[in-house]
Amino acid sequence: MREAFGLLLSGDRETWHIVWLSVRFSLFSTLFSAAPGIALGAALASRPFRGRRFLAAALNALTALPTVVVGLFAYSLVTRSGPLGFTGFLFAPGGVILGQSLLALPVVAALTYTGLARLDPRFRETLVTLGAGRGRRFLATLREARPVLIAAIVAAFGRVTGEVGVSMMLGGNIRWSTRTMTTAIALDAAKGDFERALSLGLVLLVLALGVNVALHAIAPDER
Repeated sequence: MREAFGLLLSGDRETWHIVWLSVRFSLFSTLFSAAPGIALGAALASRPFRGRRFLAAALNALTALPTVVVGLFAYSLVTRSGPLGFTGFLFAPGGVILGQSLLALPVVAALTYTGLARLDPRFRETLVTLGAGRGRRFLATLREARPVLIAAIVAAFGRVTGEVGVSMMLGGNIRWSTRTMTTAIALDAAKGDFERALSLGLVLLVLALGVNVALHAIAPDER
């Protein structure tokens, strides 16, 4: 443990490069999943329709989907014989970001739907009474639910930061290129390099605590 702290405090270049790559991949994937996820969740919550409960249940189920399954699906897309093989994303940063975006999308959509569905129905009725059009009602609803939307995005960031299956399958755990904290921990522990694995585990622990603190700070007071 002392040596693990030493790696962090000494500014070990490889250790902090892995941390930076992980955070960068997570930020980009969360950013790319935010807009479509919020739009999907808002569309589900906008009005009742046949099959809405089934779609909502499917979204909630996808939030718990094993990361290796998402990685396998994304791998089939970006492999050379896949429809996105021309992108060259396989074993490259783009592949990791794509896979993590697919992982984060249902989290954003499901939490957005849950939050918007709990809004007071009188809020929408008031907007209609005031003559607001569909577009203005949509934007006003999103503004009203800002804490919910921010919490959904933060939760998605936490989900992709701690995943390992997508990064391993699509990134290949390539040093200085696609090696994230989770894949590095798996590799270093297998090699017996527990100092670096522990140092990266400490950073992940701090990130996880930060995400949870942020979620509790953002969540509206139910009292």
